[in-house]
Amino acid sequence: MKTLARILLVEDNPNDVEMTLEAFAECNLVNEIEVVRDGQEALDYLFHQGVYADRPQNNPAAILLDLKLPKIDGMEVLRRIRADEKLKLIPVVIMTSSREERDVAEGYQLGVNAYVVKPVDFPHFVEAIKGVGVFWALINHPPLGSVRREI
Repeated sequence: MKTLARILLVEDNPNDVEMTLEAFAECNLVNEIEVVRDGQEALDYLFHQGVYADRPQNNPAAILLDLKLPKIDGMEVLRRIRADEKLKLIPVVIMTSSREERDVAEGYQLGVNAYVVKPVDFPHFVEAIKGVGVFWALINHPPLGSVRREI
């Protein structure tokens, strides 16, 4: 039986985590969502280090990445993902409150797949998350080998 690939949510704001999970539930997205709360934890997860040393070997189907993170910021996390042969093809979506043009430009220069500015009001936030989740988890077809799906 095929299992759905997991999504990695890198977000330090508990309210945004809760709203994201709620939005996924509202659109019946049943992919497993793994939540990490800072840049260092994201890298530990992706590189199988620390408490994540024994996590399953398959990569997430997509990474939803906040920019303003404790310990290591989102741009540095993106830089390290794109520098690694095993991770560089994973779709990364920056989800942030920053509308700074320099952040948008840097994200795309580093190879982000999409840059989404989080809406402030809840209904629009939910709609944005639903669209992102459905596209990257269900509609998008990544290159063979970028995401190892369990059978």
